[in-house]
Amino acid sequence: MSKKVLLVGHCGPDSSYLKMVVRSADPKAQILMADDQKELTDALEQGIDLALFNRELEYGFDENQGVRVIQSLKESHPKLRMMLVSNFPEAQEAAKLAGALPGFGKREIGSPRVVQLLKEALGT
Repeated sequence: MSKKVLLVGHCGPDSSYLKMVVRSADPKAQILMADDQKELTDALEQGIDLALFNRELEYGFDENQGVRVIQSLKESHPKLRMMLVSNFPEAQEAAKLAGALPGFGKREIGSPRVVQLLKEALGT
């Protein structure tokens, strides 16, 4: 069964790069997108293996900070694996404190380090 990776709150260009790196980590991964709260809720109900959150979430979400959503979901979905996509070290640290796995910045997408982080998160 293929792993399901959810991209949460990412713009079109970033989503394209994220899809590329996820497929580098797991070519069989099913990649889903959540651009609003309903899509996020639906994906969680269907079951996902990993969620990649943007640092800033646009309109359509109950919360506009990815770290706050991670914290909330860690309480309601304690086994859900989550990462923050942000170039800011302080945001990465806050995400880890909120329960996320070590994440990565947009500038790093495609690097061997990011591919390795995703492989570890997906267990591939």
